Amino acid sequence: MPRWSVFLPAVAAAGIAAAPKDLPRSERRILDRIDLRRQDAERLLGRVVEINSGTMNLEGVRAVGAIFREELDRLGFRTRWIDGAGFGRAGHLIAEHPGPGPRVLLIGHLDTVFERDSPFRRFERLPGDRAKGPGVIDMKGGDVIIVSALDALRTAGELDRMNLAVIMTGDEEKAGDPLAEARRDLVALAAGSKYALGFEDGAGRPEEAVVARRGATRWLLRVHGRAAHSSQIFRDDVGAGAIFATARILDRFYREMGGERYLTFSPGAIVGGSTAEYDAAQNRGSAFGKNNVVAGTSIVEGDLRAVSPEQLAATKTRMRAIVAEPLPGTSASIEFDDGYPPMAPTAGNGELLALYDRVSRDLGLGPVAATDPMHAGAADVAFAATRVSAAIDGLGLCGSDDHTERETADLRTLPSQTKRAALLIYRLAR
Repeated sequence: MPRWSVFLPAVAAAGIAAAPKDLPRSERRILDRIDLRRQDAERLLGRVVEINSGTMNLEGVRAVGAIFREELDRLGFRTRWIDGAGFGRAGHLIAEHPGPGPRVLLIGHLDTVFERDSPFRRFERLPGDRAKGPGVIDMKGGDVIIVSALDALRTAGELDRMNLAVIMTGDEEKAGDPLAEARRDLVALAAGSKYALGFEDGAGRPEEAVVARRGATRWLLRVHGRAAHSSQIFRDDVGAGAIFATARILDRFYREMGGERYLTFSPGAIVGGSTAEYDAAQNRGSAFGKNNVVAGTSIVEGDLRAVSPEQLAATKTRMRAIVAEPLPGTSASIEFDDGYPPMAPTAGNGELLALYDRVSRDLGLGPVAATDPMHAGAADVAFAATRVSAAIDGLGLCGSDDHTERETADLRTLPSQTKRAALLIYRLAR
């Protein structure tokens, strides 16, 4: 089995060594520029982290986008801002650099999970060459790596020979609605590209990169029974009631599908009784019932995650079949709302990981193995993955505790991840 397979455990880097001196001069020039501008990259990171850009802080997202747009303008990219009014968000930054050869698409996002009222607002340097701040690794650090790698390629005189596109979405943490509209421009850019590189923080370990991500699908189960006095339950004209029927369905989900690799399905909320209502938009429900009444209604909302479109489709089929076998006196239905698609572990993704691994070894930074998909959540790169020959993610700044007020970056990985990215782009372009 190829070493890039997601079914192999990650291999820890054997250690960090100095980059070999026999790299071509063109590649050494790229690396020298990254070393020279390390402090500039850290200052840029601190600047954007201190601007609150929670997804629903539209002004803040636009402000961070303006900073990166200025950086990309300086590098000679043709930039534009996609207004997000049509899907209820700030919008997206797109930058294009036409050139010869197949296009490489670089993917980042401008928003964070920390909204305008969050007290977590500052970029704080910590001992051990670390820094803490909202979005420092998820994923403003990845955005800084994108522009820093492109700056190094331009200074080395290589950018003019490259066909590149950059998109930094403004709603990755809470995607706009309708989702198809919110991801239309990303999909369009991917359709004209050969490779897609995502700069999320991934598993937070520089010895890993992501070649497969599980998608996110919402499901809603509704079960109806015949309301009656509780003493009449199980009679032929009454049946089992909605709550017993719901319990049977959930139990069969668990027993018949639980344990399949890379598949999870979680009932996150349930309401039931004589009457029940559930507001999915507010994640809130209510029910009325009594202990001496057979339940008439039950509603369950859940989450479904699969690693490939095929696994997702097969799981939906199995869930529908279970739901279609109700207990006596009950009826049930299930509906699915697909959110982020899966990013399957394709052969092309594996070949791209092998090239990234070669770059890392050539730099003296050790091997890179595939992240287990169970440790990789949904991300924007998945929208591009089925439209390009190969995709890889997790190329951003490494650290820990993203999505919490302990979010911390390992700043030692800022130059090393930038070097890996820059040489990967350079070699793909050639």
